[in-house]
Amino acid sequence: MIRNLLLAILLVSTPALAEELIVDKREFVTEKFTTFGGETIPEVRVGWEAYGELNEDRSNVILVTHFFSGTSHAAGRYHPDDPEPGYWDAIIGPGKAIDTERFYVISVDTLANANVHDEHVITTGPASINPETGEHWGTDFPVVTIRDFVEVQRRLLDSLGIERLHAVIGASMGSFQALEWAVAYPERVDRMVSVIGAGGMGPWEVALLETWARPIRLDANWRGGDYYDHERPLAGLTTSLMLVTLNALNPAFFELQFPGHDNLPTEALADIDGGFAVTDWLQERARQRALVSDANHVLYLARASQLFVAGHGGDLSTALDKVQASNLFLPATGDLLLRPALAEEVHRKLSEAGKESALMHLDGPMGHLDGVARIDQASDRLRRFLDAD
Repeated sequence: MIRNLLLAILLVSTPALAEELIVDKREFVTEKFTTFGGETIPEVRVGWEAYGELNEDRSNVILVTHFFSGTSHAAGRYHPDDPEPGYWDAIIGPGKAIDTERFYVISVDTLANANVHDEHVITTGPASINPETGEHWGTDFPVVTIRDFVEVQRRLLDSLGIERLHAVIGASMGSFQALEWAVAYPERVDRMVSVIGAGGMGPWEVALLETWARPIRLDANWRGGDYYDHERPLAGLTTSLMLVTLNALNPAFFELQFPGHDNLPTEALADIDGGFAVTDWLQERARQRALVSDANHVLYLARASQLFVAGHGGDLSTALDKVQASNLFLPATGDLLLRPALAEEVHRKLSEAGKESALMHLDGPMGHLDGVARIDQASDRLRRFLDAD
């Protein structure tokens, strides 16, 4: 059972008998980056990965945009001995739905990527050194938006001479980026796939994301974001990541994974500090994730997500009028974080505007995470969508 739990939360799926991708992390550097809010970041460094080969006319590119707690490691392994592949390895690789024998697949670490202490992540955010001061940015780092993530990706593609995308595909926060691409650069996007996504954050979603931020702010070690020369706010960050994990799962997952749940465990009955098997597990998973994460970066990702509405102009329908791409929406039926109705709304608006749009629901007990750990159920639909003229 524990192995199944770990695999689920690490968001991986390992297909049998698949040819292994061995990948390298690359670095992209760009200067004088102006954010959507009008602030300038003197230098931006982000990591990126690529799978497959770029064809001569650069027409076979698929951009994969990652989720809130994810990285650009979408597929393959850095080394054959790595315990698990990238999070969407089930659908990216030779002969798979996103076939790397046909497509050149690119994925990029976002600004303020949460996984600052992961050796394979390259990002620019509050934990980075401000070249103008020689100190960590902390909360002096500009607020960044989903549009800013897209603009960094655009600069990378421009540097590679890539003018058009066969498709852009993303899950969760990655779906925000995918849709933003289709709105901001309609002439450059042929196909858009939104997995467990939305067209914007409503009041409930904004409030929910705030519950992820508050434990960090309440940790005395946060020090207003100026903690880089002091003890890290790991208690607040761990609590935040417990909430992220809990909100991303469906109750059915816990029922399946903890079938012998005990309402009266000896430890919890005898001591207020005693716990339950499920809460101990949730805390331990969050504690492990906190070790490779940065608290300020989690705050910045939460704010970028809170600020999201496609087009960043305030009106979703007006933004969607700009879309020229064919679109596919893959919400998860048990998703309690980004409810299926959010993706269904965007699909409906696009269809009513005469745009090409299709919808398929993902099933499973994991809720929001069915869009990552169980994405293989959409393999045939994705393949047909990518093959369509």
